[in-house]
Amino acid sequence: MQRYLIQRLLLSIPTFIGVTIVVFVMVRAVPGDVADQLLGEYGAANPEAKAAILEKFSLNDNIAKQYITWLGELARFDLGTSIISGRGVWDELATRLPVTLELGVAAIIISLIIALPIGILSAIRQDTAADYLGRSVAVGALAIPNFWIAIVIITVASQWDPFGFDLKWAVPGDYTRFTADPIANLKFIFMPSLLLGAALAGSVMRFTRSSMLEVLRQDYIRTAWSKGLRERVIITQHALKNSLIPVVTVVGLQLPVLVGGSVIIETVYSIPGVGRYYILGINSLDYPVIQAIVVFAAFVVVFANILVDLLYSVLDPRIRYG
Repeated sequence: MQRYLIQRLLLSIPTFIGVTIVVFVMVRAVPGDVADQLLGEYGAANPEAKAAILEKFSLNDNIAKQYITWLGELARFDLGTSIISGRGVWDELATRLPVTLELGVAAIIISLIIALPIGILSAIRQDTAADYLGRSVAVGALAIPNFWIAIVIITVASQWDPFGFDLKWAVPGDYTRFTADPIANLKFIFMPSLLLGAALAGSVMRFTRSSMLEVLRQDYIRTAWSKGLRERVIITQHALKNSLIPVVTVVGLQLPVLVGGSVIIETVYSIPGVGRYYILGINSLDYPVIQAIVVFAAFVVVFANILVDLLYSVLDPRIRYG
């Protein structure tokens, strides 16, 4: 196991270097100038101030020198300083990361609570009305964009009050941290988490159903039926654990989708997380912010893939890494 971890970590180094090259080049290929963004409408009329900004952040150097300098800072775990705000990117991420982490964890939990029972029910009631309904829900969750659903919900909830029910909790408001007011925090975070986890729920439903159907056709399950065991015992104690292995893969591989989805959901609901910070960085061409968040997202994806591989050995003792 230790040897396998070392190999995976070494193999991830070229991935990180490739990500840094791509994001560094693409950010600078975008039309516009961060100095003009910082100076606003006075940028073109004040060349001295623009030159001072470019000199301060070493943006006058050639792109190869800029990249090597930035890579050296990354090696020292220095994400740089925001050109627009003047604050350290680490400081900004430290305040925003817990918000995005809460949103992502809540999205995963909600999606699993919804998807696993529906997927299991669809498998054990194959080709029935419950199965068709569950499959339709899964397809809908995958097909309909979550940002569109969010806009519809916000529009309806802000203008419609059916039967006296208050739907204001479904519209954007002021974010309250869990430590300050747990109830207000959960009310605010529920709808964004539900929308963010919709696509994940659809994938988990489909994979749970197909995996459960495959396991239910195995000989040891037929033996359990022939022994007269109850359906609940067969499903929970024999079939469920083995059918969860592909589901773990889906959850791990969907983490990039959650990271990307958080950018949209945090923007729609005005959540002060990393995703919204990323959009602010793009709008202002804040190079250090954009680069830091993309590299951080790449780290999350690589770490998630390694974690999924390790969970394999827990769920299936036959799997061993040398």
